[in-house]
Amino acid sequence: MKILHHSKTFAGGIHPSEQKELTEDKAFELMPAPKQIILPLNQHLGKFPKPLVKKGSEVKIGELIAEQDGFISSPIHSPVCGKVSKITVGANVSGFPKDEIIIDVSDSDESILMEPLDAVTITQEQIRERVKNAGVVGQGGAAFPTYVKLTPPEGKKIDVVILNGCECEPYLTRDYRFMIERTNDIIAGLKLIMKALGVEKGAIGIEDNKPLAIEKLKLAVKNNPDIQIVALKTKYPQGAEKMLIKAVTGKEVPPGKLPFDAGAAIQNIGTALAIYDAIVKGETQTTAALTVSGLGIKEQKNIIAKVGTPLMDVLEYCGGLTDEAVKVVVGGPMMGIAQYDFSAPIMKATSGILILTKNEINDHEETPCLRCGKCVDACPLNLIPTRLSRLTQMEKYDEAEKLNITLCMECGTCTYTCPANIPLVQWIRLGKKQVNVIQKARV
Repeated sequence: MKILHHSKTFAGGIHPSEQKELTEDKAFELMPAPKQIILPLNQHLGKFPKPLVKKGSEVKIGELIAEQDGFISSPIHSPVCGKVSKITVGANVSGFPKDEIIIDVSDSDESILMEPLDAVTITQEQIRERVKNAGVVGQGGAAFPTYVKLTPPEGKKIDVVILNGCECEPYLTRDYRFMIERTNDIIAGLKLIMKALGVEKGAIGIEDNKPLAIEKLKLAVKNNPDIQIVALKTKYPQGAEKMLIKAVTGKEVPPGKLPFDAGAAIQNIGTALAIYDAIVKGETQTTAALTVSGLGIKEQKNIIAKVGTPLMDVLEYCGGLTDEAVKVVVGGPMMGIAQYDFSAPIMKATSGILILTKNEINDHEETPCLRCGKCVDACPLNLIPTRLSRLTQMEKYDEAEKLNITLCMECGTCTYTCPANIPLVQWIRLGKKQVNVIQKARV
């Protein structure tokens, strides 16, 4: 059933096959801890934290093992009890080897919790400090340290806090299950964010293919006139910050600017819950909630696993791969990263693992550009993907810069729509990196 009224949205975008039915009715399962946990230091954007442990250190659940190093940085806490067996460089879901702490897991479940705080009397500064100390990072994919987003620059006036409940990537149902299973906690988390930012108005934007979540959240806020539940058209990338702000408020974020510049602050559903858990329960961020889906896995599930659990353990917990499995992706199918080493661990912001069959991927041969313009029509940022791709191939980065290649958010709508199967977003990603190098050299 869908919400049949004029749902809000943005210009451009696409509507790929949703595939939500594989897991949307499956409640979260708590996955047992594996025998070994691998904790990369690159759990977030910004500077890596500094390890506080060494080989042989005994640790408990919730114990601080790597401290924040700089403003845009976040601490890491142990998800398990055990002994540090190695600090090394290993496989990472980013595709590049990273520094990591390896812990051999013991049978103990001794935990270190922070003192729970009163959500009613807590101050703005106490919220930021607790979120920082709990190591909360954004759950929308970028994994930006959350306390930084709760500390806007001086002079920036924020009118509304918007929670992103779109979950517009196909297959993923993690946020949907959160909205069904922890409805009131999400509202409490939103109020804490509003309090931290000194904002009176809140909203939750949800695609209209989630009518049960919309119904439950509307019921939960019926006595809160300052919080609005907004049904949005089911369209990718509806959950992108600029698209979400446009759909909910009608305001546009200027090119090169941030949501603050349009008077809005965006947080993910999972981030609101992590804030709530840190403040009300005193928990650090040591677990990851994720969807395991696709026709290449025997048992599709929504699970809550220890951060640092290797992919191979998750796949085994879900029954293993089918004979038809050909590709494993961490994240959604549009912006996720294909994996080649299943010893890589899940991270704080890992939202899904997809195991896809040949019928679920596009492995058609690339042909010359047809000049059809479909990529231009689909681009939600009004860029010219085929031109930017071509300029990158010709290494004409100065021209690509003039056409705003760095504004691309790499959502992949251009590649999805291309009938010639040109890897447009991959070329643009390469071009962005080269332009960024050129821009840094000018400083």
